[in-house]
Amino acid sequence: MKTLILVRHGKSSWEYSVGDKDRPLLQRGINDAQLVSDHFNEQVLTLDAVFSSPAIRALHTSMIFVRQLYFPLSKFRVVNELYDFSGEYVIQFIKELDNQLDTVMIFGHNHAYTFIANSLGNSYIENVPTSGLVHIEFDTESWSSIQKGVTKQTIFPKQFK
Repeated sequence: MKTLILVRHGKSSWEYSVGDKDRPLLQRGINDAQLVSDHFNEQVLTLDAVFSSPAIRALHTSMIFVRQLYFPLSKFRVVNELYDFSGEYVIQFIKELDNQLDTVMIFGHNHAYTFIANSLGNSYIENVPTSGLVHIEFDTESWSSIQKGVTKQTIFPKQFK
């Protein structure tokens, strides 16, 4: 079985005159990421690897999760393919994952993550919100053969406010 945890980056700021990759999180984005990671931490899941888009907002969100989950940085990697808004490169990345990894968490962007959640999961999600988490399981031993999986849970900030 393969398990994919998709996490959309936290709410970012448009206040600064910086490029898209350099936009920071708002305080709300930090708070929501802490809230979702706290609730996810109650799960009995062992992550094999965590990957993030190189965008600052995704990296900051991923670091909040890594810290809250006590996940070792040695199993964390920044991956350029996750800086994708269509989902095409993200799906390609997922399908090329090492089969020794069973449970993987990835941090990235919309519209890609809503598209992927709906393409690979079996529950329709209108929009994966900022700091939103979608947990999908696949009945396969190979990432390259994943197709439609089962959406096991969603954890969205508004569920806890």
